[in-house]
Amino acid sequence: MIHAQIHRLVAILVLLAAPTLASADPLDWIRVSDDQKGFVLDPSGETFVPWGFNYDHDRSGRLIEDYWTKNWAAVEEDFTEMKRLGATVVRVHLQFGRFMTTPNQPNAASLENLARLLKLTERLGLYLDLTGLGCYHKGDSPAWYDRLDEQARWNAQAVFWEAVAKTCADSPAVFCYNLMNEPVVPGKGDRRDDWLGQPLEGKHYIQYITRDAGNRPRQEVASQWVKHMVAAIRRYDQRHLITVGLVPWSLDRPGLSSGFVPGVIADELDFISVHLYPEHGKVNDAVATLRGFAVGKPVVVEETFPLKCSLDDMARFIDQSRPIAAGWLSFYWGQTQDEYRQEGELRSVIVADWLDQFIKEMKPEQAKGKP
Repeated sequence: MIHAQIHRLVAILVLLAAPTLASADPLDWIRVSDDQKGFVLDPSGETFVPWGFNYDHDRSGRLIEDYWTKNWAAVEEDFTEMKRLGATVVRVHLQFGRFMTTPNQPNAASLENLARLLKLTERLGLYLDLTGLGCYHKGDSPAWYDRLDEQARWNAQAVFWEAVAKTCADSPAVFCYNLMNEPVVPGKGDRRDDWLGQPLEGKHYIQYITRDAGNRPRQEVASQWVKHMVAAIRRYDQRHLITVGLVPWSLDRPGLSSGFVPGVIADELDFISVHLYPEHGKVNDAVATLRGFAVGKPVVVEETFPLKCSLDDMARFIDQSRPIAAGWLSFYWGQTQDEYRQEGELRSVIVADWLDQFIKEMKPEQAKGKP
């Protein structure tokens, strides 16, 4: 315990002594490029490549909302480390239950912490991918929220996005609003009792936007929901980009489908985000899937990691995806490569090696121009 406290103190002192990481100039805003294939800084017009990390939890599995009130130093340390690793974008995940006290009342304290995070990223020169409406920890989801019917739940979700948009509208540090992580419309005849998909390592990443689509086409339900959320944001923020995080089985193909078909919802979004984890020996398949999400808007690989493949496979995937994707985000869980290697476990070494490789693949200087 004493050693851990000393390590944390030393890290904080290092951060305080590192003014070179502070952004010298105000951040530019980000917009979609005129050719609809990528992003540029505004007003400079310089190409911008979203590259960085999902900061979805820390080393112990906690979400940022679990510790940003009592341990802000940990947030500053981790964001500073991601900046040092060359990130341009950090994706954070905001849970509905932490930001809403009733269907119509946002949580003021959470919004204040979000505003504080904006100031930190502005100072560091980082942009945020703000993914909302999370229900990752089922215990954080209010009972009243789960009891709402479809329309009431959508309305409460719209209030969430209105509050976030009000808070963030004037900050250039927001790269985008991501409406939800991996939303799904249940298939015909699939009447659900729960709003959440199966947990993965204790977290619910997939969420249903309705429990019963009835006779409505799934794509139509998805499109209506997206329009409802986008309208809520645009009431208070006309400038920041909007996307939604899609599972790879969102394409309009036979078999498993999320209902969120890229070509159907693209008109309502500024760009398309997809979560892709290549499988060993199937890099070409992953690239072919990625190509299916190129529907006339920029495409960002918002999640990727060697979960099911080797580091060589990942290198090939990134290289072959360059003509299609406009950005890539992997993961950072609050530990540096050295800290992982000190643990001496195989999984930790793999993560450390991947961080090294990811940094090598997408250096900051590469992110300034087309990769």
